[in-house]
Amino acid sequence: MEGMLGLRRVYLARPRGFCAGVVMAIEAVERWAEALRDQGELVVYHEIVHNRTVVDRLRGKGVHFVEDLKEIEELRQRRPLAGTLVFSAHGHPPQVRREAARMGLTILDATCPLVTKVHTEARRYAREGYWILLIGDSADHQEIKGTYGEAPERTILVAVHTHVGKDPRLADPHTVAVPDPERVVVLTQTTLSVDDTLATIDILKKRFPKLVVPPRKDLCYATQNRQEAVKRLAPKVEAFLVLTSPHSSNGMRLLELAQSLTGRAYRLEGPEDLRPEWLQGVESVGITSAASTPEDLVQGLLQRLKALSPGLEVIEEGEGEEIAFREPRPLPPEEALKDA
Repeated sequence: MEGMLGLRRVYLARPRGFCAGVVMAIEAVERWAEALRDQGELVVYHEIVHNRTVVDRLRGKGVHFVEDLKEIEELRQRRPLAGTLVFSAHGHPPQVRREAARMGLTILDATCPLVTKVHTEARRYAREGYWILLIGDSADHQEIKGTYGEAPERTILVAVHTHVGKDPRLADPHTVAVPDPERVVVLTQTTLSVDDTLATIDILKKRFPKLVVPPRKDLCYATQNRQEAVKRLAPKVEAFLVLTSPHSSNGMRLLELAQSLTGRAYRLEGPEDLRPEWLQGVESVGITSAASTPEDLVQGLLQRLKALSPGLEVIEEGEGEEIAFREPRPLPPEEALKDA
């Protein structure tokens, strides 16, 4: 039996967990998996969101996830599939969309509208002859792949200044070069650290005095709001518990932020990952979760803490979000080809 903790207070950050883009994407998959059940099972390109629990629950409903469209033909040989393909919330390169349409698939594009905005900016600036500096945390992140794919011949990947050297495919903002320094624009992955991204942009501004920064921030509202909530709670807690997948960029940035502010932050994917020794000697702890983490995992963690600390006081601070995104409509192959 686990030993009891001396924990007295838990602060729940608000907002936390699912953002509007994640809600839209998950609900779209659930709805269309059910609606197309008679035709066959639904296929999603890339994990719909970066959370193992969400993906496993959808797999339990007959949804399949692929990283390569060639996998669809292999699946068809083993089971009936609906002729619809869902694109994940992270976005996708246009060539993948064209290939799916040529395969005769109806497309349901669940890309977050805030990511789509960045794609639109990339296409526009490329048409206008700019060189695009795209700030990200990994060349393998699906969102970076999607944005880069909009204008690969005009885009240079740049590392957040705190992550220089972690991915050699991302240029150092201090030394990055472009063919025409007079026409340069910066775009960013939407799920980065707000503070680190702004600092990276400042470095680029010094290197390229005529750097264009789009007037609308590319960092999404949900990323900013969750980071601000952690900052507000940090002075009140001795440690932080962050529920996130290691593949969630916005969640890992929350973990890094909580660690920098408290010196004691721990990552969990679910309540079962809690190690009581993390909280030995801790009287107050904060809890937050990535934009793709289900709320029931937060509540499960809270119940486990209550079992270890009878009389635990739970304090929820901050404001929720009232934003909602419209569910995507299916695009037949010929229409998808036209839009690609």
